Amino acid sequence: MNHDALSDVLRSVRLRGAVFYYVSFRDEWVAETPAAPELAKALMPGTEHVLAFHLVVRGAGWAAADGLPPVRLAAGDIVMFPRGDTHVLSSAPGMHAERDTSDWHFTTRNDPKPIALAYHRGVLRPGELSPAEDASTVVVCGFIGCDLRPFNPLIASLPRLLHLPAPEVSSWLNPMLNQAVNESRLRKPGSAAVLDRVSEMVFVDAVRRYLESLPETDQAGSEAGWLAALRDPHVSRAIGLLHERSAEPWTLDELGKQVGLSRSALHERFVNLVGQPPIQYLTNWRMQCGALLLRESNATVASIALDVGYDSEAAFSRAFKRLVGQPPAAWRRQQKDR
Repeated sequence: MNHDALSDVLRSVRLRGAVFYYVSFRDEWVAETPAAPELAKALMPGTEHVLAFHLVVRGAGWAAADGLPPVRLAAGDIVMFPRGDTHVLSSAPGMHAERDTSDWHFTTRNDPKPIALAYHRGVLRPGELSPAEDASTVVVCGFIGCDLRPFNPLIASLPRLLHLPAPEVSSWLNPMLNQAVNESRLRKPGSAAVLDRVSEMVFVDAVRRYLESLPETDQAGSEAGWLAALRDPHVSRAIGLLHERSAEPWTLDELGKQVGLSRSALHERFVNLVGQPPIQYLTNWRMQCGALLLRESNATVASIALDVGYDSEAAFSRAFKRLVGQPPAAWRRQQKDR
């Protein structure tokens, strides 16, 4: 059985769901969500990447991002924008929202969640409860933060728009999310923490569903990317070994023997799917493991260097600075100051 590399990455990039809106739409409506850098600044300062997802609780609508065809949404559907694209939800396809120049995202940042919003040709009194019973469409909007550096191979391997029709959403997920939102609206103790965890579960479930939809193949086909690589038995096995035994002095020859491919065949297959050679991937993954230890432990840089497979602190520091742009000690101080 292959090592669970997906869980490794999900743990290491520090998923955190922190912001929710409970949105009532009436009649003709359109709402725009800005791109990830702007969202991070407004909603989760210090977070490298923010992705949005929307659950249609009642009614219907459309979701769209530039360059992509609009997607019809029905009750129970979830739509997610993993790469942080600016996107629009609307009552009809092809609609565009007026630019929102207000500062309510900032001024309500620390308010209890979810924040109720009402849309009808624009935002109406954010933060004031609106009668959802009168709304034609009700949507729960969630935002999840994660790290991109030193190494996050997951986000780029997901589509810009990920649509999960209601029948494809895990049966336990929608009731759980709705219950968490309702508890939070009633301000029950601990409900905010529940909402955070459930939002992370929404993302993980969406990733798993997308992974399962990719073809399983014995050769690199049209699908490429880190998740597609997890569907290839040889490359997936290689990734699992590099994760499970990242501190070992791997060579391409030894890795090929372990997965049953020649050196050249493994190199070609790995590059075609993952976009980089196996040993470069190992270096990047070691930096990700090292960053997690730097952030979450008090171990010395020298000790961390040994833990992730380097013979010396200097060698680890050089590799870390090449990828992150800062030496490990300076990067650690910056993380703790956030």
